[in-house]
Amino acid sequence: MRYHGHKQEVRLLLPLGDHLVSADSSGDVIVWDVQGGDIYLQLNFDPATFDVSAMMHPSTYLNKVLLGSRQGALQLWNIRTSKLLFTFPGWSAAVTVLQQSPAVDVVGVGTATGRIIIHNIRLDETLMSFTQDWGPISTLAFRTDGPPIMASGSPQGHIALWDLERQQLVAQQRHAHRTAVAAATFLHGEPLLVTNGADNAIKVWIFDQEGGGARLLRCRQGHSAPPTTIHHHGNDGKNILSAGQDGSLQSFSTVHERFNKNLGHGSISKKKEKKKKKGLTYEELRLPAVTALASAVARQSDWDGIVALHRGRLAASTWSYHRCTMGAHHLKPPAVRKNAVATAVDITSCGNFAVIGSSCGRVDVYNLQSGLHRGCYGDEEKAHSGVVRGVATDTLNQLTVSCGSDWLLKFWRFKTRKQEVVLRLGAAPASLRLHRDSGMVAMAMDDFTLVVVDVETRRIVRKFAGHHGNVTDMTFSPDGRWLVTTAMDCTVRTWDLPSGSLVDCFLVAMAPVGVSMSPTGDFLATAHVDSLGVYLWTNRSLCGPVGLRPLPADYQPEEETLPSAAAALTEQEVTSEEPDDAFQSAEQLGAELVTLSLMPESRWKSLLHLDAIKRRNRPLAPPAAPPTAPFFLPTRPGLTPQFALPSTTKEDSQSKVLPWGSLAQRSEFAAALESALDTGSFDRPLRLLKDCGPAGVSVELTCLTSAGGGANSLLLAFIQMVDGMLASGRDFDLAHAYLALFLKLHLRTLSQDAVAMETLLRLSSRLESGWAELQASFDQSLCLLSYTKSALL
Repeated sequence: MRYHGHKQEVRLLLPLGDHLVSADSSGDVIVWDVQGGDIYLQLNFDPATFDVSAMMHPSTYLNKVLLGSRQGALQLWNIRTSKLLFTFPGWSAAVTVLQQSPAVDVVGVGTATGRIIIHNIRLDETLMSFTQDWGPISTLAFRTDGPPIMASGSPQGHIALWDLERQQLVAQQRHAHRTAVAAATFLHGEPLLVTNGADNAIKVWIFDQEGGGARLLRCRQGHSAPPTTIHHHGNDGKNILSAGQDGSLQSFSTVHERFNKNLGHGSISKKKEKKKKKGLTYEELRLPAVTALASAVARQSDWDGIVALHRGRLAASTWSYHRCTMGAHHLKPPAVRKNAVATAVDITSCGNFAVIGSSCGRVDVYNLQSGLHRGCYGDEEKAHSGVVRGVATDTLNQLTVSCGSDWLLKFWRFKTRKQEVVLRLGAAPASLRLHRDSGMVAMAMDDFTLVVVDVETRRIVRKFAGHHGNVTDMTFSPDGRWLVTTAMDCTVRTWDLPSGSLVDCFLVAMAPVGVSMSPTGDFLATAHVDSLGVYLWTNRSLCGPVGLRPLPADYQPEEETLPSAAAALTEQEVTSEEPDDAFQSAEQLGAELVTLSLMPESRWKSLLHLDAIKRRNRPLAPPAAPPTAPFFLPTRPGLTPQFALPSTTKEDSQSKVLPWGSLAQRSEFAAALESALDTGSFDRPLRLLKDCGPAGVSVELTCLTSAGGGANSLLLAFIQMVDGMLASGRDFDLAHAYLALFLKLHLRTLSQDAVAMETLLRLSSRLESGWAELQASFDQSLCLLSYTKSALL
């Protein structure tokens, strides 16, 4: 449902029963009818005299809304009669928060000066007031499980806890959020406080500490600034490491969000942390944003397995994935000029060494266990004459590959650190990515092209051109056949290395800055400009056949919509309005298959034991009439409830003489079965029989003979119906159950009819052939299963 009526930015929303109250920046307050979306009431205020800044519905005040203003005054309105009831002069400060307290008529008022007023709006009397030293009040919350505690939030992310009986500060939670506390709410009747903020985090605090303090119980958070680097961690493809402009390193799980991890913010050093109380601020201790990272799982349980580079810093930080914290080592080369910055990083497959390139042309090797410097590549401790743009090591730690802004790609021996081959490139490389299993090195060039080099032959094997912007990131598929690249032209392209062609390309609204394919090949993760989320894309080749034909040169990619709550809502609305597009499975997948009816066993398994069930459930006393007639509408017997309403027509009202045909006691099933003899379609009698319970099926089959009100032709019709069910392979279990009950009831009658016996013989041959095919399938499956369990593979 969408509500159209505001002309300026909507600031405040207040749900109130069947209405929704909204206020915008121009001074318009509109009361909406939630169901119809119409405007129920509209109030216009002059922002110069009364600029609405807070709204609240006082408890037990029917149809009343309390409005706060930036001028400090408060007004109580009746939204049903559109009448101003009372005006509060205020406290000479802008009102930022209005919150109902557990006591009726008592309201908490937060102001822009940091003052909190507990006010009785019925008596217009101030009960108490507090002052917060952290600036304006961003939110207020009252505890409802017993202790008279009030929580207040601040723009710095701190939370203050106040005792309303002693009228003093009880405790404070510093840095509860990295940004302003947007909202705080106590759960009703529980010692739990839920808070959220602009740092993209929701936290639950529990009050079980001595002295009234709180501790963090649960937390769900993402990046507070857009992520710039993403990388799959591990070989199962279930965890994605993500680093953003907020300086934090996080791990997102593709299985469930309860497996997410927050490795926290990097700090400059432990010694400086101890000096935090001596003058250093919280922001000064934090490391800058992560620009590149590398991870390995080989020895991550023994020492740190993640290395991250930070903006404007030469020293690289190490992280422990198991302990979810920053490591103790800072990898920094000795005797380097001050303006050098670390630009590229890679960890060996064994997890023992880290190779780091810097802007001064150095490529250094460090031991991750001790954090010691183990050497550098090149003569005079310089591998390239320009900025090192990428480094990588092979699977067996035999080769190290590096590229720089000097247009050179160099191959080094890992142990001796001696240069082997130098390859001159046609442009300066911007980044480098190595697929260790296939030995292919992909490089993104500054001229928007891609170059693929074979490590074994040291030659360029593929060149790709097509991007119209800087290539931001690239990743290989697990088998090394595909190279997926992202660029600032907002395209995600998939290149097929064996054929050397572009096989897939799609367009997104926001430029992607990071990409990583799962080691299992099922998901592709992307990060985008000005977006806080990490997006997952499904590999369609795992769900069905995908044609990998080269795309034409003039191919125009289609824009794909990024997943969002609005997109999911729109898709849900379209699905509800157009149910015809929903997929419906076929009743029979193949003519050679056998399909069961999917009906409960109680509907057909007890048909041959109805006599025993009736004797066991024999009533002990005759049924007694109800004392009063029920007011419910009478229903027909059966599993599907149907009303048995008497139908009065004009003919019935004129004549009371019953026609001769109405005296024939023939059920609807018998009539449908008789009409099916002429049409040859037994779908309707079979559907009527399915709606009957076991007792109803027994009654219908008993009444097929002439003694029960039917005819001998109905017996042949029923046999043809069962024969059709077996021929089609549908409702296999029902066909056998109905046939067994039918033969039990009418076998003696059928034996005296030559036509019926001939029909039964044909049906018997069909049964034998059908069971022979099923038995062969069962024997083959059992044989394979027995071989799998007993054979030594």
